[in-house]
Amino acid sequence: MESIQTDHKTEIFQIYVEKKPAFAVEADRLRSDLEEALGISGIERLRIINRYFAAGLAETEFAEAAGTVFAEVTVDNYYWSLPDFAGAALVLAVESLPGQFDQRGDSAAQCIQLQTQGERPTIRTAKIFVIYGRLSKAEQTAVRRYLINPVESREASLQVPSHLIEPPVEPQPVAVLTGFRDLDTEGLKHFLLEHGLAMSLDDLQLIQRDFRSAERRDPTMTEIKVLDTYWSDHCRHTTFLTHINRVEFLGSADESTRCDAGEPDFTDRLADAYEDYLKLRHTVYGEAESERPVCLMDIGTIAMKALRQKGRLPDLDQSPEINACSIKVTIDIDGRDVDYLVMFKNETHNHPTEIEPFGGAATCLGGAIRDPLSGRSYVYQAMRVTGAGNPNMPFNETLPGKLPQRVITKVAADGYSSYGNQIGLATGQVREVYHPGYVAKRMEVGAVIAAAPADQVIREEPAPGDVVLLIGGRTGRDGCGGATGSSQAHTDESVMKSGSEVQKGNPPVERQLQRLFRNPIAARMIKRCNDFGAGGVSVAVGELADGLTIDLDKVPVKYQGLTGTELAISESQERMAVVVRRDQARDMIALADKENLEATVIATVTEEPRMIMNFGGRRIVDLSRALIDSNGASQETDVVVQAPSFDIHYFIPQYAGMSFAKRLRSSLALLNACSQKGLASQFDSTIGSGTVLMPYGGMYQDTPEEGMVARIPTPEGETDAVTLMAYGFDPYLSEWSPYHGAYYAVLQSVAKLTAMGGSPTKSRLSFQEYFPAMR
Repeated sequence: MESIQTDHKTEIFQIYVEKKPAFAVEADRLRSDLEEALGISGIERLRIINRYFAAGLAETEFAEAAGTVFAEVTVDNYYWSLPDFAGAALVLAVESLPGQFDQRGDSAAQCIQLQTQGERPTIRTAKIFVIYGRLSKAEQTAVRRYLINPVESREASLQVPSHLIEPPVEPQPVAVLTGFRDLDTEGLKHFLLEHGLAMSLDDLQLIQRDFRSAERRDPTMTEIKVLDTYWSDHCRHTTFLTHINRVEFLGSADESTRCDAGEPDFTDRLADAYEDYLKLRHTVYGEAESERPVCLMDIGTIAMKALRQKGRLPDLDQSPEINACSIKVTIDIDGRDVDYLVMFKNETHNHPTEIEPFGGAATCLGGAIRDPLSGRSYVYQAMRVTGAGNPNMPFNETLPGKLPQRVITKVAADGYSSYGNQIGLATGQVREVYHPGYVAKRMEVGAVIAAAPADQVIREEPAPGDVVLLIGGRTGRDGCGGATGSSQAHTDESVMKSGSEVQKGNPPVERQLQRLFRNPIAARMIKRCNDFGAGGVSVAVGELADGLTIDLDKVPVKYQGLTGTELAISESQERMAVVVRRDQARDMIALADKENLEATVIATVTEEPRMIMNFGGRRIVDLSRALIDSNGASQETDVVVQAPSFDIHYFIPQYAGMSFAKRLRSSLALLNACSQKGLASQFDSTIGSGTVLMPYGGMYQDTPEEGMVARIPTPEGETDAVTLMAYGFDPYLSEWSPYHGAYYAVLQSVAKLTAMGGSPTKSRLSFQEYFPAMR
């Protein structure tokens, strides 16, 4: 065994682990990928070796861990020093960027701590790729590009480092933006560009006016960043809340907009549909209509408001907590009627998955889980619907600043399935749709369904003196700027510049959170809850009450040196914010400790409607609730609606004049007609034993189901009550006509539910927006 003695008298041990040739599945698969994707034909052999550097443990403890933690002796070979790579054409070591979560290293450290019953050691890992054969310089460069995503990883040295833990750096104090109130319009424009803010110039001018008249001081950089996050499109749906002043309907240029001969122009149909919406507004809002601006959010929710007004939604569960859709149901458990809440949520993680597919897709599921979890419900089934370009696209046709479609598609599937399989969540349906438009921006949608006994969900208004607990993972720099980053348009430099916006998931911690929230004693202590998603502390805690004093020094950190701004907006995953009475805080911390979770009091609810953050003995945020809740300056726009063309359109048969055999072959050759059973096999659909319909059925288990069905989980007793979920969407139809695309999406999803045995009258719809940058 070799080790390095550092100046700090701390030994760094090393071990290298690789699969025996008969079990080297990952290496064989990567070789096939490189040959197929990059067209490299000279690879004769490929090895993948996992490297571990360890410090903070005795030599005997490290040696004992070799065959129990680092390697499985039946399938692995391991070496105490760097193996001899003589004759290799390329030796490439890849490691995570500093500050990124290293799950392999973290898991190994936890296992060693359990084994030694001592302090947790420090583990750093890397993967070493060794390729034998003939590789040109250009091919070596292509392999490096294929294996290293600069957003989250880098090429590592093969040498043993002198230390594993970086010495702590004293964080810089938060700057006061002296002179901000005096900036003119040009100065504010420069300020926006200089600090890379997502807000508009109007937003910044609103802040300036508030600090001139109400606060009478210059803001801190943290206050600007907090407001930029709070008012981002990701957090506040700025695009959907933009006021629409005028709508103009245009026919399709130089082409027919008539559906059939003798039919009215489709432009008139679109105008009539909009008129129906305006009439519905008058019915729903009455005299208050003038106070409710026309916007996309209102168009999307007006039908629900009308149904609720008519008493057609008696099972809707309304509350100030709106992280997930919630409906009231009564289910039979062992012959007893028990009131339950069923919650469902869908969300996208397009931008993070585009730039870092594994972490982006994994935290898509993690974030979707935490939304119903904040409602104290247990998530038991998930669905994944994604949109991608052709994964068979040649590597050399990858757009500048983009990852190859093959890499995004495969690694995103790895990330989502890894998270779900580790946390223990059944994935009932997996479907990827292909369209050239997704080359510009991937679509990554995760949908989950959850349930909880109604008597376990207590919702009360936070009162002055109540405390806010941060429960779960520690905070790092990962995810800083994620909300604002996903709210901005992206360029060919986005991949290189967005590393800090990527979150890394830690599914075992989220599993522990689910166990804690399923404990009825813990659930009933919670007065209000929010998950740490976009915006971090500033949003997760800031939304819980009007008045809050937050102590950022109390926030548990992954490493030292974080600034006050980073602590305020970091989007590190697997964290929950809960409001409890002060006298119950110790009991909640004890329950969290039983699940191996950290729980820390980080804030107090106050009477004055202001959000205050203290850090390092200074007040770095002191914002009025009125300013925060203004959501920034009102955005206004005019809308032009282009009617679809009916000269060449979706409903014209593509294969007119062909024989049946040719039409069949042409249809089966389409990428969207390919079997996706191989993709679905990565996702465990049986976890929890509640799955009613397997993803593929029929005599040969090759026929995809229309959706997913699962039994509602009950802590005690048995029930036959189930939930059904299906999706509807066709990218080619939506490309031709967004109106028809939305119309048929509803029809298709409800038809699928009905085909699976569900009732169309009991169906509930949840719409997922996906749109380009508004111009």
